[in-house]
Amino acid sequence: MNSTFSVKMIQILGLLICLTLPSACESEGAASTEEPVVQWRFAIEETIGSVQHQYAIKFKELIETRSEGKIEVTIYPYGTLGTSDQITELVDMEVIQFAMASPGHLGKLIPEVQVFLLHFLFSDDDEINNKVLNEDPKLQETFDKLYARKDLKLLSIFSEGWQVWTTKKDIQNPDDFQGVKMRVMTTPLLLAAYEAYGASPTPLPYSEVYSALQLNMIDGQENPVFAIQEMNFYEVTDWMIFARHAPFITTAVTNREFFNSLSPERQKLVLGVVSDLNGYILDVQKQFNRERLNLIRKNRPKLNIVDELTPEARIAFREASQPVREQFIEMTGEDGRKLLAEIKATIKEYERKQTPASSTAQD
Repeated sequence: MNSTFSVKMIQILGLLICLTLPSACESEGAASTEEPVVQWRFAIEETIGSVQHQYAIKFKELIETRSEGKIEVTIYPYGTLGTSDQITELVDMEVIQFAMASPGHLGKLIPEVQVFLLHFLFSDDDEINNKVLNEDPKLQETFDKLYARKDLKLLSIFSEGWQVWTTKKDIQNPDDFQGVKMRVMTTPLLLAAYEAYGASPTPLPYSEVYSALQLNMIDGQENPVFAIQEMNFYEVTDWMIFARHAPFITTAVTNREFFNSLSPERQKLVLGVVSDLNGYILDVQKQFNRERLNLIRKNRPKLNIVDELTPEARIAFREASQPVREQFIEMTGEDGRKLLAEIKATIKEYERKQTPASSTAQD
């Protein structure tokens, strides 16, 4: 039997088990006893206690409250329904209605979203990045069209915090990456990003990273602080380096046909909840990352933590990363070139509106 087909069938059977035996799967809150109750399913790429989980919990709360119990949302944390790639497939098949789809995985389907993976592109100011991603109508329209090509409806784009390197050796400049086996998500541009630094990028599923670090199959990985803490990556690495090279950006999606089949009232309900979550989740990720860093410091006081790179090191990394932008354009063609230029221009526009003290994006 075809292995891909087998995986799909296993995931569908797993979902059916969850639907018939709710206690076998994670679900937040009590089900409404009113009839009729519509069941919506929301799969995330992270575990319970993550930023994505908190987003899904709030989404569930607002949908169920505002629908007056006529809609019930069940949340499926990472691993319940398979890998990130398999979750996206289940959305495409309309087995589940909502999912998180990070560009590190979605980039294989929609190459242009890999723009979110480029290093030293976004502003150092989280507020500016949030406005760029969710408040600029032109960019929203651009991304909506890109997702529509794969029958996905883009709901929201948000940062889960800055990517942080945890490694077995000190990394202070690109030369230090020579030969380092760095775990990356399964997308071509991340491979190119770390090859540009001289590293040996190694694609691995999220669930296998800890054991791979423990067994010295890889030498390092990158994730926001909250993920490093909840997955205990800091236990099996010696250095934690805040390079502020890229925020971890993810997207919330739904099946486009499913969304279009909803009544105008329910479409408005979904979009209203998503809009309210944009500012909420920014505050959540800041709180989570701050609190989890304190826990890491407490649990492993001798961990080597580099709070920031020197200005000279940032310049060296920035320069080393520039050729990857050309690779992005080669992968995506004219659409990618226009998108990259549009994002850079939008970031600068929002920065000009900020006070002079605001941080600036890197060219």
